[in-house]
Amino acid sequence: MSLRTAPEPVEDHAREPTLGRSSVPTADVGTTARPGPAERLRRQRLIAFAVGVAALLLALHLFAGILLPFVVAALIAYLLDPLADRLEAIGMPRGLAAFLLVTGVFALFVLFLLLFYPLLLAQLTILISRIPDYVGALRVLITESLLWLADTLGPEVVDRRLRELAVGQAAGMLGWIAGALGTLIGGGARLFTVLALAIVTPVVAFYLLRDWPKMLAAIDGWIPRRYLATTRQIAAEIDRVLAAWVRGQAIICLLLGAFYAVALTLAGLELGLIVGLTAGIISFIPYVGTLTGFVIGIGMAAMQFPTWQDVAVVAAIFVIGHTVEGYIIYPRLLGDRVQLHAVWVIFALFAGGAAFGFLGVLLAVPAAAAIGVIARFWLRRYLASPLFNDRDG
Repeated sequence: MSLRTAPEPVEDHAREPTLGRSSVPTADVGTTARPGPAERLRRQRLIAFAVGVAALLLALHLFAGILLPFVVAALIAYLLDPLADRLEAIGMPRGLAAFLLVTGVFALFVLFLLLFYPLLLAQLTILISRIPDYVGALRVLITESLLWLADTLGPEVVDRRLRELAVGQAAGMLGWIAGALGTLIGGGARLFTVLALAIVTPVVAFYLLRDWPKMLAAIDGWIPRRYLATTRQIAAEIDRVLAAWVRGQAIICLLLGAFYAVALTLAGLELGLIVGLTAGIISFIPYVGTLTGFVIGIGMAAMQFPTWQDVAVVAAIFVIGHTVEGYIIYPRLLGDRVQLHAVWVIFALFAGGAAFGFLGVLLAVPAAAAIGVIARFWLRRYLASPLFNDRDG
C-alpha cells in the first residue's frame, strides 16, 4: 500500500509562500521532515524491545550465580502446570494441587537419592581409585599401538618422540579427569548452592505453580493490542514445541538410563550403573549420550574383561539402545511434533553453556525453541510478501 500526500489547502500556501511546496515533496527544501506519529511509535517499539533484551542479558550476566534454583523451579512449574490444571478442573483448589504436586516431585527425588546415592558414591570412589590403573593401561595400549604403526609404516613416520608425546598427553588428560572428579566428590559443590537447590527451589516452584495462570494473564495484559493475536499464536507454538521436547526427552533419558544401567550391570561391567545412568542423563544432547557411554563403556570393558567377547557384549548393549531410541522411542514420543534440529539443539546447549555456564544449559533449549518458532514465523511472512514474490525487479 502506497502513501500519498493529500492536496494542501490554498490557505496553507498563503501562509507559507516562501517554501514553494508542491504536492510532491523534494529533497531541495533544505529542512528535515519530522517523522509522523506512526513512525515515532514504531521507533519507540524498537527501542523498548532493544532495551528489554539488553536488560534481560544484563540480568543474566549479573545474577547468573543465584538464578539456578529459580530457573529449576520455573522449569518444574512449567512441567507440572498441565497436571495442576487437570486437578483444578475436577474441583481441587489450585494452591492444594500445587502443594501436592511439588511435594510429590521432591519426595520422589529424595527417595531416589536415598536408594541410589550410596551406590553411586561407592562406584565413583571405585572409579577414582582405578584412575591410575586406567592411565597405566592406556599408556601401554598407546605404546603398543604406536610400535605396531612404526613396524607397519616405518620408523621415519612414527618416531620415538611422537610416541613419547602421545603417551604423555594421554596420561595428562586422564590425570586431569581424575583431579576434576576428586574435586567434585570431595566437596566442589558449594554449600550455598546445595541449600538453595534443596530449600529455595521447592518453595519457589510451589508459588510459581500456584500463580501460573495469573502470571500468564498479567503478561498477556502487557502485550500491545495491535500484536496480541500474533503474539498469542507465536507463544502457543513455542509452548507446543517446548512441551513436546521436554516431556519426550525426559522420558527418553529415563528409559535409556534405566536400560543402560541394568544391561551393563547384568553384563558384569564393574561400573555399569554409573556409566549407564550417565549415558542416559546426557542423552538430551542428541547422539552425545550414547556416544559418550559407548566410548567409556568399551574402554572400561577392555581393561576389565579378559576376552573380546565380553567387550562385544557391552558394545552390543549401546548399539541396541541407540537403535531402539532412533527407530522406536524417538518417533513415538516426539516424531515431527518437535521442530528442533539436532544440530540446532547441540549449538544452543554449547552456546548457552559457554555464555552462562550450567544456567545457560538449562535455558538453551527454551531459547532455541523460541528462536526457531519466531524464525519460521518471519520466514513464512517473507515468503508471502512482495519482497519475495516480486518478479518485476
